[in-house]
Amino acid sequence: MFRFADPQYLFLLAVIPLLLLLRFLMMRHRRKLLRRLGDASLLVQLMPDVSRWRPGIKFSMLLTAWALMCVMMARPQQGVAINKEKRAGIETLICMDVSNSMLATDVAPSRLDRCKMMVENMIDKFHDDKIGLIVFAGDAFVQLPITSDFVSAKMFLGSISPSLINTQGTDIARAISMASQSFTKQQGVGRAIIIITDGENHEGGALEAAKEAAKQGLKVYVLGVGTTSGAPIPVGNGDFMKDHSGQTVMTALNEQMCREIAQAGGGTYIHVENNSDAQRKLEEALSTLARKEMETTIYSDYAEQFQAFGLLALLLLVLEVMVRQGRNPLSQRFQLFRPRRRETTMLMLACLSLFPLTAGAQGVSKDRALIRQGNTQFRKERYAEAEVSYRKALEHNANNPQAMYNLGNALLAQNKDSMAAAMFEKSVLVEKSPLRKAITYHNMGVLAQKNKLYGDAINYYKQSLRLNPSDDETRYNLALCKRLQKQQEKDKNQQNQDNKDNQDKNQQNQQKQQEKKDKQQDKQQEKQQPKPDNKMSKENAEQMLNAAMQQERNTQERMKEKMQQPRSRVLEKNW
Repeated sequence: MFRFADPQYLFLLAVIPLLLLLRFLMMRHRRKLLRRLGDASLLVQLMPDVSRWRPGIKFSMLLTAWALMCVMMARPQQGVAINKEKRAGIETLICMDVSNSMLATDVAPSRLDRCKMMVENMIDKFHDDKIGLIVFAGDAFVQLPITSDFVSAKMFLGSISPSLINTQGTDIARAISMASQSFTKQQGVGRAIIIITDGENHEGGALEAAKEAAKQGLKVYVLGVGTTSGAPIPVGNGDFMKDHSGQTVMTALNEQMCREIAQAGGGTYIHVENNSDAQRKLEEALSTLARKEMETTIYSDYAEQFQAFGLLALLLLVLEVMVRQGRNPLSQRFQLFRPRRRETTMLMLACLSLFPLTAGAQGVSKDRALIRQGNTQFRKERYAEAEVSYRKALEHNANNPQAMYNLGNALLAQNKDSMAAAMFEKSVLVEKSPLRKAITYHNMGVLAQKNKLYGDAINYYKQSLRLNPSDDETRYNLALCKRLQKQQEKDKNQQNQDNKDNQDKNQQNQQKQQEKKDKQQDKQQEKQQPKPDNKMSKENAEQMLNAAMQQERNTQERMKEKMQQPRSRVLEKNW
């Protein structure tokens, strides 16, 4: 397949028709001047050295050299863009827990870093297989669709951190369900879901999801990372995470839960420690899966072809300088050319200087070529492919603000809001253009507004307007967010008042029911109380004793119910 890496330079070819028109006008003016001097046949005899064709040949050489130089600057490339190859392998989806508890350091250097190192080593040993990445905490999303592009897989793996997901917690069931729907439709291929977690499942439903995956022919392997004794969660500055009561959170590996999930999914539980045993056991388990020939799409690089066009342009320029304007008869010592050494040397040096510039531009513009490729994919709504292209552009130039901004838009289109916000923040730090920085702040405001964070959205819109005061859309969004923020506060206050009224009403109802229950119990006790008698029989004594015991139990139950009444809202776990 043939393509141009910088096709904008082809617009310079539009100069050629203008040059042709200019030459035509000059030649017509020249003929008019010659007619004034005398008869055309007589002038031919008076100018025997004048050539009719050589000026046209020299002009054609210049035009051709110009066209070749334009094509050279457009960087023609030749290569096969896409190949379809048959490979025999398995499909593996790795679901990695990115909750805050994975930052614990009971496994060096941390639970999350240890798992990332292990997965990277595992990817290095994959050849004909396909791999995908899913990150989860209180929520889950596909970080990398299943692919055979291991370079992209390692690149996405390196960017995994707890900041990818705002909703903390651990929802293993959601990760398994999402992984079950992310495999290809090809039949007969061995498929595995690898859950990497510390087993602190806060949401439930993991066993049911693993059983459902097993019914679909999937194997669920669980890698439990951490120690059963537990460890605190570092939050920076030498401090550790604390719960709502001010106590230091101790997160421990729940091996029992991990084993149950692996057993329900027909797979194996493997404990990850500070050695390579877990990786070896996992490779042995995956080697038992069925391998089937799969069709894989391979993207190949393009080879630069500008060198040939540059050499032809240089050769034509040298020949144009050496060819004489007038005739050069063979009788005059066979001098076909009369070289002008000074002009020839200058032109050769000028043309040769284009090669290092073009070669240098090739390395510099590699990230720009990937950005253009990603833009094309983005316009075609192939957001996942565009994300890969933008990330590859950042590999070539990590401080490219345009790649960061476009990557944020691609992530936003895939509803990866937290990752998009992080990328916009990086872009605005390195962006130097005030207008582009204003657009970035505008998008950050849109993202915050989408998640109903109206306070943050207002701040972002204000920063955007400081850089670009003429943006009416940003000004409208700012006014809208201010109105929505007031409405949100009003609704919140109303909801709090309604909750308070409902709570008071519920307490009154509970008190009435309790009073009614107490009256009924008092009536029952009066009925059961024996009439006074001089002599108390054994049966009457037993009845009185049972009544006293029943009263004591009722009293304890009432106290227990009062103690269990909600006194404050139970907060969700954030680890």
